[in-house]
Amino acid sequence: MILAAAQTKPKRGDIDANLLDHYRLVELAAKNGAELIVFPELSITGYEREDAAQLAFSANDSRLDYLKKLATENKITIIAGAPIRIESSLFLGEFCIAPNDSVSIYTKQFLHTGEEIYYQPSFDYNTILEIENERISCAICADIDNPKHAENASKNNSSTYVASIFFSPNGIPQAHQSLQNYASEYQMNVLMANFGGDSYGSPSGGCSAFWNNKGELIAQMKDSGSGLLLVEKHSSDWTSKILND
Repeated sequence: MILAAAQTKPKRGDIDANLLDHYRLVELAAKNGAELIVFPELSITGYEREDAAQLAFSANDSRLDYLKKLATENKITIIAGAPIRIESSLFLGEFCIAPNDSVSIYTKQFLHTGEEIYYQPSFDYNTILEIENERISCAICADIDNPKHAENASKNNSSTYVASIFFSPNGIPQAHQSLQNYASEYQMNVLMANFGGDSYGSPSGGCSAFWNNKGELIAQMKDSGSGLLLVEKHSSDWTSKILND
């Protein structure tokens, strides 16, 4: 099994340009054998609050059609983030696009201070993916700050925990420590994707990374720039490869 984390530098509010970058990275991940690729928090729009309602996607948004096509053709699961409107509620969410032309939704459960003005938290959309022998739980940014989130993933028998984040350089050390602790405590592999450039007028910390289920850091990207972190499972061991843009 091969998993990929995409470290990206989205253009603020430029959905078309950001989707083109998603297409490129999905195809690159697929060429390298990946069966899953995860993008950072709100990867399709860039991190947004005030403009979230205008940039929001619907659950069956036609702008996902080409990602669905790529998922099916390349037999790869794509996790990509956007504001998602469901009925009258706006969620900070991500689309989990499977190779069988189906799309499920994960919504952020624990919001960062200030996000509650624009978004609603929800536990109702808690997608769990199954690929080969891995049971995969999702997390978005501030979810990882609440230990109950990883604990619940473990209670759901997840073997892999995938975090899409937007953390600043100052926040990265704590994020890495928390994720490493979860990997070790719950015997889960942990894959993290962060922005590698500014978003929402704030720097991001990059350092997308992967820990095995013993809590050992297998690979980490640079603190800036974009590209892919690929990890491959061999029996109980993992090897890694980093492709920088």
